[in-house]
This record gives sequence, structure tokens and C-alpha cells, in this order.
Amino acid sequence: MFNFRTDLASERREIYQKANQLEEIDGIETNQEEINENIKVERVKITNENGEKAIGKPIGNYITIDIKKLKIAQEEEIQKAAEALTKELKQIVGNHIDSQGEILVVGLGNIYVTPDALGPKVINEIEVTRHIINYLPQYVEEGTRMVSAISPGVLGTTGIETVEILKGIVDNIKPKLVIVIDALASRSIERISSTVQLSDTGIVPGAGVGNTRSEISQKTLGIPVVAIRNTNCCRNSSFSK
Repeated sequence: MFNFRTDLASERREIYQKANQLEEIDGIETNQEEINENIKVERVKITNENGEKAIGKPIGNYITIDIKKLKIAQEEEIQKAAEALTKELKQIVGNHIDSQGEILVVGLGNIYVTPDALGPKVINEIEVTRHIINYLPQYVEEGTRMVSAISPGVLGTTGIETVEILKGIVDNIKPKLVIVIDALASRSIERISSTVQLSDTGIVPGAGVGNTRSEISQKTLGIPVVAIRNTNCCRNSSFSK
């Protein structure tokens, strides 16, 4: 298998096509949408084992949202990017559960290490509703989805594989779907903090930087796992030695 040096399915597809001089890859479907001159959405769907083997990603959907000049973007542009992400997230979640299905949001990473702190920081901004619906339902608008959230830390500080922690939680609270939020490695330094990838195939924490941990997916948890990942590091050979 190629040493792709990236977690992005879109980059892996490009690398494989170029290396094998292919116009298309059997088992991989793609389409692109330009929201405006600064926001582009690319959807990669792996449909069979040939596509899976070609780029080393499981069968499923991968959506990459590129936002140019995000570091200097104005409020209006940031709002447009957020709307694009919201639209894609609603679609991918809606493919697996209904509008009332309970969700567990998981922030992966180490809050004390800046490139790996995205997940835990996002968890602090999640509007959790499970406890209110369970104990104070009279104060909740009808139709509100049950949402809970956790930041389980990392193996080095807990001594426990993240998937082991999540199995215990899933078995007890029985959500219908897990959303994991984590950092992601790209081969392009230009993508740092400017690219988000959504997928419905789960995640292997640390795989992008050669520190592979146990898989978090439907296979290990028994329910669908959607991953939201932001590019926080680069594995281009010029920067990874």
C-alpha cells in the first residue's frame, strides 16, 4: 500500500490517480461543488473493495470542505463556511438516523497539546440536552434531540484505549450515533486550519501521524460513527522529518 502521508480521502485519491496515471479509480465516485470563490466542497464515495484497497480507506462517504484564507476571513465568510459544514453534517447524519435519534459527541485529543486540542475544546461548546430531557423535560422544546458529550482524554494520560471508554458509555446510555471530533493530517501545509473532512466510516486515532490507536467505528461500537476532522498538522516530507 502507498505511504499516503495524509488522512484526507481526496488527497489520497489524487495521489493514487497520479501514481497510476488514471482518469478514474474503480470503486470511487467523486463530485465537486463551489459554494463561492473561497469555499469548495469535494465529495468522495468509496463503493467497493477496489476503491477501499486503492486509497486505504473503508467503504463510505468522505466530504472535504476547503475554506481559503480562513485566517483572515470576515464574519460573513465564516458564516458561509459554517453553513456549508452544517448542511453536509445534517446530510451525513440523516443518512444513518432520524431527527430524534440520540447522539453522543466525542472530542478526541489532548487539550494540553495545541495541534491535538481541537476535540476537547469543541466539547466545551456543545449544547448538551440529555440531562435536561431526562430530568426537566418541561423546559425543553418538543422535538429537541438528545445530545450528550465527552472528552475521554488520551491513552498516555488515562492508560485506557479511547474505544474501551466509549464502549462502556455506549453500552450504558445507548445513543443511536456517535460523532467524533479530532485533528487531521494533510500533506499540504496550505490546508492547516482551512480544511474540514466529514466521514461516516469512523476513525483510527493517531493514524495520520504514525501513532495508530484502536479503531472507533460501527464495527467496534455497534452504531454508526461520523467523524468531523480539521487539518491541524502536515505530513509533507519537508515538514515531517
